[in-house]
Amino acid sequence: MAQTFLSVLHLCYTATVRSTTSSFRIPEDLRVRLAQTARRLKKPKNRIIVEALDEYLRKTGREALVAEARRQSLLASAQSNEEDAFCEEMLDTRGWR
Repeated sequence: MAQTFLSVLHLCYTATVRSTTSSFRIPEDLRVRLAQTARRLKKPKNRIIVEALDEYLRKTGREALVAEARRQSLLASAQSNEEDAFCEEMLDTRGWR
């Protein structure tokens, strides 16, 4: 009975969770901190790594979008068009201090 339950559980898990296995090296002190954090939070080390990586990639993705928006804004503000030139020409600034 237990073997059947585990087989069904494994089948359900692998059918709904699409993932791949990765292998990487980490410094010993980081491995120790990961193990301690996993015990403290009662979470698998894999979940902590996946959540941290996801957060990092989201953050760097947002930063890249912000940087690109800023770059485009600066480019657009540096370009003058005919309407800007007309307004500047028609602007009466005599009396401004």
